Amino acid sequence: MTSTTDSFKVTQSEVAKLIDNFVGCLSDPVVYHRGQNGSPPDFIREAIKISRLIENMAANKENRQPTGTDAEASWYLCTASLEAPFNEQWTRIYMYCFTKTREICNQDVPDGLRVDTLDNYDMGFLKHLKDWIYKVRSEGRLAAAKDARRITREEKTNEMVTLQPAMFEF
Repeated sequence: MTSTTDSFKVTQSEVAKLIDNFVGCLSDPVVYHRGQNGSPPDFIREAIKISRLIENMAANKENRQPTGTDAEASWYLCTASLEAPFNEQWTRIYMYCFTKTREICNQDVPDGLRVDTLDNYDMGFLKHLKDWIYKVRSEGRLAAAKDARRITREEKTNEMVTLQPAMFEF
């Protein structure tokens, strides 16, 4: 079944995917580096949600797959930096993401820490990281949905077994 709106067709599966991506913006887990626990501070969590929504709208408009955001990359790199110090390249990438995240939060970035642009080489590494973050968080959402369906199915099976009347009374 397709619906036509302003000369383009959208299938039901595409609509479901768009809705799933939108819900994921608000409910997907926040990805952090292995070995680190906890969740980001509230202001970063809010920046992640806002940047996910902006990225989702931009991806829909440009008819492309969404990707991770600068705020998500900033949090992931923050937790990764606790395991080992970054080299110059990853420090630059982290400070770029940090700058973008602080701007979303309407917070100032000190001049010594501000990185407004990256060269194409560094941007390629950041794009790879953001694609990976999106993949991991999407897989987390799909796994959680699959577990919820399995639990629901098991509950229904258990209900059928426990609610079934006895065939014979002895």
